[in-house]
Amino acid sequence: MNAIRLLLVDDDPLVRSGLKFMLGGADDVEIVGEAADGEEALVAVGTVRPDVVLMDIRMPVMDGLTATERLRSADDAPEVVVLTTFHADEQVLRALRAGAAGFVLKDATPAEILGAVRSVAAGDPVLSPAVTRQLMTHAAASEREVRAAGSRRRLDELAGRERDVAVEVGRGKSNAEIAATLYMSVATVKTHVSRIMTKLDLNNRVQIALLVHDAGLLDEG
Repeated sequence: MNAIRLLLVDDDPLVRSGLKFMLGGADDVEIVGEAADGEEALVAVGTVRPDVVLMDIRMPVMDGLTATERLRSADDAPEVVVLTTFHADEQVLRALRAGAAGFVLKDATPAEILGAVRSVAAGDPVLSPAVTRQLMTHAAASEREVRAAGSRRRLDELAGRERDVAVEVGRGKSNAEIAATLYMSVATVKTHVSRIMTKLDLNNRVQIALLVHDAGLLDEG
């Protein structure tokens, strides 16, 4: 099994050193580079081709949000895990909508940060339903109303069963749990998830979940 290629992005050299110390000893993680701002991160990604980028949000020159948006809009983009000091922050929410696979707090334990890197490298988002709801509540009411209308229009593009699957993804269920709830095979659920992402131009389950939350579908029971 190949080691997970990890790029560290933070403007504080002490933070980067701490992350290297915490994560560098793991047998399945290889730290392939560092960057002090978003612009350096974009260059580094093109050079060292990481599997995962651990990205700070607040940085000079180019912030982590802008860098995440640019990275995730490219083909063969690495997964991005946002580093933040806040549980609920509008910039974190924007980063997740831009395609970040999740976030970890800067004061998280080494095991938690390492677990997040491993999870997103395996294709699993690092975002609990409770945290998603907390982030959604953080948005302004007027913004939520506008976003809800747009999200509902986008979800109207889905066929009936695709929409059902999308709602269950929004509830934080795994493919196996969705299969049991909707009485279909896991393979069928996976196919629906892929079709949802293709139809709606999304690149991971976090974005599906946020879209369902934005649309207010979970409030309908």
